[in-house]
Amino acid sequence: MAVDRSAHDHTRVQEFFGVRAADWDSRFPDDGPAYAAAVGEMGLRPGDAVLDAGCGTGRALEPLRATVGPTGVVLGVDLTPEMLHRARLAGRDRSGRLLLADVARLPLTDGSLDAVFGAGLISHLPDPAENLRELARVVRPGGRLALFHPVGRAALAARQGRRITDDDLRAEPNLRPLLAGSGWRMTSYVDEDDRFLALAARQERFPGS
Repeated sequence: MAVDRSAHDHTRVQEFFGVRAADWDSRFPDDGPAYAAAVGEMGLRPGDAVLDAGCGTGRALEPLRATVGPTGVVLGVDLTPEMLHRARLAGRDRSGRLLLADVARLPLTDGSLDAVFGAGLISHLPDPAENLRELARVVRPGGRLALFHPVGRAALAARQGRRITDDDLRAEPNLRPLLAGSGWRMTSYVDEDDRFLALAARQERFPGS
């Protein structure tokens, strides 16, 4: 009998974040300015439509709304109900519409967005190449992708008591071709102690199309 790997991965992600949702924001109380700064580098304009993919408790929603303004569209998608519940309790649903959905199968039409923001996203994707391709599907050609973390790779590894390995997806030599094969062109890459931010533009055509 075939094993549904995606269902296993979804359950693992939901279990991991579900038990951490209640105190997630209090564990990282000083990350707000880093989120706002990352959003500010995306090149968003008033009226743009933007998705926070794997939005968690919605810490990016307020700066996203402030950037695209009242005429823009802000969506937050997450797989974990408890995270979305905390986002609503914090009032962040006033900044964007929250959806319980899988970033691997987004309930959005092709090319309907101008940009995607993903904080801490890539390490939790069950199939990074296909999942990044799905994000590219819903973004117009030339639209932007921001892969962000409020601390860099070395600082995060130290926090988790591990070492960075050569197969780290966020390492530039790995991430650049991964993005290129998934419909994106990396435009900038920053990996410093106090932030990680990779920006990419949606290619005009998917590779092989």
